[in-house]
Amino acid sequence: MNWKSTWIAVAVAIAVLIVVIVAMASVWSGLGDTGMSAAGWAALVLGAILTLALGIGLMALVFISNRRGFDEPGGSGR
Repeated sequence: MNWKSTWIAVAVAIAVLIVVIVAMASVWSGLGDTGMSAAGWAALVLGAILTLALGIGLMALVFISNRRGFDEPGGSGR
């Protein structure tokens, strides 16, 4: 896969994420008497960003470990 298709995939993923966030916000605000303060929204966004960062970081470590050979079966060493 070349760099152009990679950036297209990233752009599509970001667009889908934005659509989902907007849909979630509109559904949440349309529920009626359920309000969320600005601090609540900030906590929600911060929690989502930190969760994504943790997941991305852990997956990056998995790929780095695999590429450097740390996941190969060990020998007896004798």
